[in-house]
Amino acid sequence: MPTRVHEFAWPDRVVVGTLGIPGARTFYLQVRAGKQIVSIALEKQQSAVLADKIDEILDQLITVDGNPFSVPTGTPLELVDNDPLEAVHEQFRTGAMSLGWDPTTAQVVIEAYPITDDDADADAEDDESFDDDEPNVPEMLLVRMPVGTARAFAKRTREVVGAGRPTCPLCGYPMDAEGHTCTVPEV
Repeated sequence: MPTRVHEFAWPDRVVVGTLGIPGARTFYLQVRAGKQIVSIALEKQQSAVLADKIDEILDQLITVDGNPFSVPTGTPLELVDNDPLEAVHEQFRTGAMSLGWDPTTAQVVIEAYPITDDDADADAEDDESFDDDEPNVPEMLLVRMPVGTARAFAKRTREVVGAGRPTCPLCGYPMDAEGHTCTVPEV
């Protein structure tokens, strides 16, 4: 069975955002081109690693001798996007991801695949967002974004990840609004 690919070659918008309160947030990678919007759920850690790796790729490109690409060292002001997520309809929950560089188009490439374990598949069948027209069709998200957009994406993602619960200065664990039982290791 062919894979349904949600492909965005030059998206109008690509961001990570959240729904929910700190401590109970769901992270989404949302991409829009025209009227087509795809939102996939991510783990907080996946979001953080994605931002770090994008910056790492861009920083490496800057250091390449004879680099023909104009890679910004910071986020271009005109590409800053602090708007909330648009209407979220979760396409799938992300399992594996890959990140790359396409020198032919000078774009960072993100590929995201759904969780494939049997329990997640059973849950997806019960999910209201599941597409009954084409059951069990494997799918993936393919996003290509130019270097400026990639730099802005990484910056916003780090800010979204960092906007969660504050960290306890003693034990390093997140503190809840209702209180915190510190688990400082005894010396």
